[in-house]
Amino acid sequence: MEDKIIELEKEIMKMLLEGDLSTLRILREQFRLSNVTSREFSGVGFFTDFEVPNDTEKTDVKSFRLGDVIAEIDHLKHGAGFLLFVENGVISMLEGFCYDENWPETIEGFKLSYLNGPERDLADIEKDINKNKHETSFDD
Repeated sequence: MEDKIIELEKEIMKMLLEGDLSTLRILREQFRLSNVTSREFSGVGFFTDFEVPNDTEKTDVKSFRLGDVIAEIDHLKHGAGFLLFVENGVISMLEGFCYDENWPETIEGFKLSYLNGPERDLADIEKDINKNKHETSFDD
């Protein structure tokens, strides 16, 4: 299962970080330089934690989430969703979750798409990121 989840994560991250926005460019570089520090399966999804080198450029928006990627995954009737958490200007954690069922023991195949169709709405993404410009953390 580990190989397929890593492949799934890479494809999710590629889509979540796609686009010609400076914030997304910074996050793509962070992801390229990052290491996975842990991966936990919850029964209904997973949590993957990232570590980014301290000297890596940070986003000017301290904390926000990206979550416009969904998936059809073999053995999941209702599909899956994903959230990328950015804390203190760096990628922190990727959460994957399913709806009203258990995460499959193995992932044999998957198809990713954006919530709003085949093309990503970058104006909405930029608006969502910028609405958090003055917030410091999800915990506040």
